[in-house]
Amino acid sequence: MTAKELRAKFLEFFKEKGHSIIPSASLIPENDPTVLFTTAGMHPLVPYLMGEKHPGGKRLADAQKCIRTGDIEEVGDVTHHTFFEMLGNWSLGDYFKREAIEWSYEFLTSPKWLGLPKERIAVSVFAGDADAPYDDEAFQIWRSLGISEKRIAKLPKKNNWWGPAGETGPCGPDTEIFFWAGDSKKTPESFNDDHPSWVEIWNNVFMQYGKTTDGKYELLAQKNVDTGMGLERTLSAINGLSDNYKTELFAPIIKKIEGLSGLKYEEKTKEMRIIADHLKAATFILGDDRGIVPGNAGAGYVIRRLIRRAVRYGKAIGISKKSWTKEIAMVVADNFADEYPELQKNIDFILNELSLEEEKFEKTLEKGLKEFEKVSKDGKISGKEAFILFSTYGFPMEMVKEIADEKKISVDCAEFEIEFAKHQELSRTSSAGMFKGGLADAGEQTRKLHTATHMLLSALRKTLGEHVFQRGSNITPERLRFDFSYAQKMTAEEIKKVEDIVNEKIGESLPVICEEMEHELAKSRGVMGVFEHKYGDKVKVYTIGDSCKGTFSAEMCGGPHVCNTSELGHFKIIKEEAVSAGIRRIKAILE
Repeated sequence: MTAKELRAKFLEFFKEKGHSIIPSASLIPENDPTVLFTTAGMHPLVPYLMGEKHPGGKRLADAQKCIRTGDIEEVGDVTHHTFFEMLGNWSLGDYFKREAIEWSYEFLTSPKWLGLPKERIAVSVFAGDADAPYDDEAFQIWRSLGISEKRIAKLPKKNNWWGPAGETGPCGPDTEIFFWAGDSKKTPESFNDDHPSWVEIWNNVFMQYGKTTDGKYELLAQKNVDTGMGLERTLSAINGLSDNYKTELFAPIIKKIEGLSGLKYEEKTKEMRIIADHLKAATFILGDDRGIVPGNAGAGYVIRRLIRRAVRYGKAIGISKKSWTKEIAMVVADNFADEYPELQKNIDFILNELSLEEEKFEKTLEKGLKEFEKVSKDGKISGKEAFILFSTYGFPMEMVKEIADEKKISVDCAEFEIEFAKHQELSRTSSAGMFKGGLADAGEQTRKLHTATHMLLSALRKTLGEHVFQRGSNITPERLRFDFSYAQKMTAEEIKKVEDIVNEKIGESLPVICEEMEHELAKSRGVMGVFEHKYGDKVKVYTIGDSCKGTFSAEMCGGPHVCNTSELGHFKIIKEEAVSAGIRRIKAILE
């Protein structure tokens, strides 16, 4: 089975079960600023999990692109990836445990769908703790489907609990489905989730609790189902492969790396996996419609780390060609052209940024390695020396640690973190949760700032021109951050004009109206948004203004927003700066 067939079968199955098919959201979360990237299908749906009405109804299904960097050191084995696709189905206050479990099992094992052997399936359920009881209901449903008790593991919260996405919000126990990817003749009678041949391929999350600000778990009025099936792992299982990198999702990339290095995959397996994974992830991040660029903080630091780690491993296997990373990106863009057309649309931007970053790193790598040898002669590297390797020679700290481990050299990581903090940079450990609060908490201030971002975009377009488009946004309870396409620094007069326009519209007490409409109708009306997606018949449009005073802003958006601009107070821009070539950033507050 091909990846295209697997995606299509999944969406077809859930369409038959009454689900609306929705498009993949951006890799840069709009509704959850507590993380740098969309790490799961739930992030784009947070407002709807909190009670907002979705234009697709209460049953949804999608194929969502995701980025996870928490276990980047694990990349190089057969199953871990930085970028991956999650196939998911959702119930927003509709069906619950029985339907979710029965449907996932039906899709996986029915000959009409995937036809995986039932004797190679095992599951886990939540064992219970002081916050929530043992999930006996899920256990009994699995037993009724014929799963042996020896194949049902009862595991704690660290294994079988998902959420919340932010500091607070919806969460709950989950039940995970595993497939025996080892020798089919040696499938064990009992299930051990620590055995590497038991590969998790599906997760059913039952969002029946809400975590409060004081850390308690309360039952929700709206119970949701949030599921995810890893495309890469499941594709391997279906095709009898024990290595995800041998699927069509990676094979063309690996072949290109073999051609560039003159080596075979079997000769440098780990290195080629890392290169393929990291450059695929970097291509998708750069190619996202809210694409960002390599830098020394936040999501930009993650991209930089991925590219530079790939380049270093490229050197290790003998790739000497200049600007070779963009050749990998072209393979990725071609391989995913049908499902993710944004990669082809943004290909020039992707190739340019990869080449620039590779060139920057090439210039400092040789000097940096010489400096590394110099400072590590006594078998150790101080935190200050590690920080110099980072700030002067562009070595991400993780790379310093990797090279040090290879050479059996110790690094004072604690001292490095102190130096790092002094320069207000983001370390890898903080990248998983860099901001508190956010729209996930549905706070009143974040609703106000979300509405203010729509007004800011409209004011920018009226001041600077219709060629200005949004390139990213981030909201915390304290401020909004908004990235937009513009080639030059804004003047003081332009900044003042934008502020004045927004405050004038706040003073006019304009209504904020939410409408559901057909995708093509929204597009024909000039509504701002991304319209390249192939799925999603209906969209949610937020309009600021009315028939008397005219429309000030109209954007496709998931919400949430205030009801009237008079609720916002006074809008003030506190900073305007460059992010990269052609991209500017505004930070603003409501007083």
